[in-house]
Amino acid sequence: MQPQQQSLVYLHIAVLLFGGTALFAKLINLNALDITVYRAAIAGLAIMILLLWQKKAIKLSCAKDYLIALLLGAAVGIHWVTYFAGMQMAGIAVGMIAFFTYPVLTVFIEPFFNGSKPKVNDLLSAGVVITGIYLLTPNADMGNDVTLGVVTGVISAFFFAFRNIVHKRYFSHYGGPQTMFYQTLVASLLLCAFIEVPVINISNQDLGLLLVAGVIFTATPHSLFAASLQYLSASTAGLISCLQPLYGTFLAFLLLHEQPSLQTLLGGALVISAAFYETWSVTRKHTL
Repeated sequence: MQPQQQSLVYLHIAVLLFGGTALFAKLINLNALDITVYRAAIAGLAIMILLLWQKKAIKLSCAKDYLIALLLGAAVGIHWVTYFAGMQMAGIAVGMIAFFTYPVLTVFIEPFFNGSKPKVNDLLSAGVVITGIYLLTPNADMGNDVTLGVVTGVISAFFFAFRNIVHKRYFSHYGGPQTMFYQTLVASLLLCAFIEVPVINISNQDLGLLLVAGVIFTATPHSLFAASLQYLSASTAGLISCLQPLYGTFLAFLLLHEQPSLQTLLGGALVISAAFYETWSVTRKHTL
């Protein structure tokens, strides 16, 4: 198998595992914050072992980078908590679709960092996303779990987009595993004071699921994703990542028997189409 083909396989496996992460919001009998803390801690430990085994650097180059790592870890922690919370409230399909507003949100956050302005096409994409979110939301009542789940999913998307932009501008000179080690470490340490269920009170089943979530569905896909970028462009990875909600929705239907409504599928199609278009636009811009 050619290196590029192998990288493509790695990428699809990574995106499939990322999609499968959503299942743990329903499978683990803990709240979203507890899931995030334990998952991040386990993933961080697994990534540290990987770095030591590969004899790669763990220390950062300067003191300023540790401050950036702190900011990135805080953003990832909030992103993961709201990601799981959104799916616990609204269901996996709706929660993941709401999260995938992040490519469009990225377009509107980036100008604060580089002084650029969104284009007309970006505004049209935003309109499509708003329409899709409207279809996902049953009513404007914030007491409704689905509505609250959609809002929480969009908040998760905001912090994910923010993390990606900060990482790209200030932290991209570090490798994927090294970056994720600090982000998982910071996320787990910042949030551990707020856990409701101590580790000694977690059932064996939930502990096993947390180990699977941390090692197989967090550390492994992030490592595969980083490895795939050796022979594939980041824009190609972004386009394929748009399959994540499809993988997650299919796995939820297959394993948890969650069947999305026609309105959810229509709203999802609009959101994912806008996400795909924005990612494709970036790809075309870099290839011209």
